[in-house]
Amino acid sequence: MAHIKELKKHIHQVDSVLLSYPDILHLGALPYVVGKCNLDCPIYSTIPVYKMGQMFMYDLYQSRNNIEDFDLFTLDDVDAAFDKIIQLKYSQTINLKGKGQGIAITPLPGGHMIGGTIWRIVKDGEEDIVYAVDFNHKKERHLNGCILETINRPSLLITDSYNATYIQPRRRLRDEKLMTNVLQTLRNGGNVLISVDTAGRVLELAHMMDQIWRSHDSGLMSYSLALLNNVSYNVVEFAKSQVEWMSDKIMRSFEGLKGNPFQFKHLQLCHSLTELNKVPEPKVVLASMPGMECGFSRELFIQWCGNPRNSIILTSRSLPGTLARSLIESPNQRAVELTIRRRVRLEGAELEEHMRKEKEKELEAARQRAEKEAEFGGSDSSEESEDEMEVDRGGNARHDLMMKVEGKPRGGGFFKQARKSYPMFPVKEEKIKWDDYGEIIRLEDYMILEPSTIEEENKENKMENDDSVQDITEVPTKCISFMQTLDINASIMFIDFEGRSDSESIRKILSMIKPRRLIIVRGPTEGTEALATYCTSGAVQGKVFTPNLLEVVDATTESHIYQVKLKDSLVSSLDFVKSNDVELAWVDGEIIMEEDTDQIITKDSEKLSDDPEETKDDEDRIPVLQPLSSSQIVGHPTIFINEVLLSDFKQVLMRNGISAEFNGGVLYCNDVVALRKNESGHIDFEGRLTDDYFRVRELLYEQYAII
Repeated sequence: MAHIKELKKHIHQVDSVLLSYPDILHLGALPYVVGKCNLDCPIYSTIPVYKMGQMFMYDLYQSRNNIEDFDLFTLDDVDAAFDKIIQLKYSQTINLKGKGQGIAITPLPGGHMIGGTIWRIVKDGEEDIVYAVDFNHKKERHLNGCILETINRPSLLITDSYNATYIQPRRRLRDEKLMTNVLQTLRNGGNVLISVDTAGRVLELAHMMDQIWRSHDSGLMSYSLALLNNVSYNVVEFAKSQVEWMSDKIMRSFEGLKGNPFQFKHLQLCHSLTELNKVPEPKVVLASMPGMECGFSRELFIQWCGNPRNSIILTSRSLPGTLARSLIESPNQRAVELTIRRRVRLEGAELEEHMRKEKEKELEAARQRAEKEAEFGGSDSSEESEDEMEVDRGGNARHDLMMKVEGKPRGGGFFKQARKSYPMFPVKEEKIKWDDYGEIIRLEDYMILEPSTIEEENKENKMENDDSVQDITEVPTKCISFMQTLDINASIMFIDFEGRSDSESIRKILSMIKPRRLIIVRGPTEGTEALATYCTSGAVQGKVFTPNLLEVVDATTESHIYQVKLKDSLVSSLDFVKSNDVELAWVDGEIIMEEDTDQIITKDSEKLSDDPEETKDDEDRIPVLQPLSSSQIVGHPTIFINEVLLSDFKQVLMRNGISAEFNGGVLYCNDVVALRKNESGHIDFEGRLTDDYFRVRELLYEQYAII
């Protein structure tokens, strides 16, 4: 949190914010900097990050507020932050304005969570920056992998070292491990707690579990499956409406079977512990939060950890210092000391004191309203509403009839009195509230409250005090905390469902895309050092930066750019060749300083002044590039611009009637010409001097821009 508050000092310098993933790790500080630091700038994200991100923040706030007086941000701050978001689609390029003039941003699939983004940032069509953290290149049940491997040699890559030294088990082994644990626990009569996030990785697990429950061979249909968080219904509804952001397999299932894969058949949605208690046991519960610092996963852990028949499954390593991380690092510990936090109803003297203070606040507000009415001369009786009627001096009743006084009114005077005299017939009438659709319905007037049944044989799995599992509604409450040592008898297991590329995959991807420069952020020190060592050994040609928190890195390469004016005679003599989207030409010329005082450029536009002398001092003449004479041009070596893949060139040869086959990495053409790539990436060309030789060479040259 210290680092978040440090950002407040520099918040005025932020021109745009790019959100990569909807989870708390990537946007958790957003409501704080908007609500408390007054951040006012455009925020860009994909549509799922916008929708699911709100669910993450709503769930986080409610989970914190249920156990403590949480004031870091409010729900209004969350709404204000997300109102600033500009929603994008994948591959949609946006040109920034204001301070970001000339910068274009493009979101690309990140593969980690639904709507997850790798950002491509280009300045004035020049060198590009790729921001890629927490990416996942593997296809999963509900998501495609990232497209990072399709990016070729970016000028700057910003990535993380979170998994730089982590080796991930295969998905099939992880799935088998999960289902084996679930089956054994349920058949022994125990419950399974699976700690998950709110609206990200939980979709992968929820989809997988519901599909397994549907299988008749699994034997799980007789057991209960539940999703428990404060916004579970909204999360599932949003997932149903975002199928086009998911994997090809999900899309085919949706289009072919005409059914939504997230129309769960066995997964029950719960929003409170009271609702969960109505779900029959034994059961499997997907509960938030993954770190177990707050939320329903922590509450269920406190309830269930003492029962040896139960099982606790952790799906994320979370942050250091959290309960989940300590359980992963010490899986064999049999006791843990926790700070138990609760929000409880006020009772007895505390409740009376609270009601007295609230009454005083109401009386003070009524007094201020009365003084305000007196100051502005009151209001017409025809426009009075119940809220504008006067409270008597005892503060106990309102009056709907005022006694008319004969003769001179009390107090006299020409102007109409603001305060009515002699109130009679005390009555309190509730004001009917309505909206565009009529009278507002109070749900509590129509609810039939049924106490939850508690099975005696599973009594140890319930909270002993029923009040602790009841929802705290809009009633006077207070927060309490106390230390408690919990015995851990339940089985605890970590199964990786984080959805990130592991060490081996990260290194292969970096070797494939070959960034010119690399910045490594967010990761353990040993991971950062290991990845930096690997990259400096050949994967990255330029510098590798490993900055610390709040450290500024200058990774600029365009440090020596100058503006020159081209002579028309020079431009007309250039021989341009096209390469991709640009045209290139070799220039032979010399720079001179033209004496034309009209050709000037301002060094710093912020230093412009109305004073001619000051303006003249701040301006320099533009140097001119003029052509050399033919006798001065000595020529230059031929330059081949482009990168040719032998697999693509094979298709070119076959389209031109030349037989081409690969053998041991060498491309043989008509059995007379051989092409292979050497270690430097250049193509070695060998063969007999025949017509085929010159024809293949001609086709190869056509793949390059030659100057």
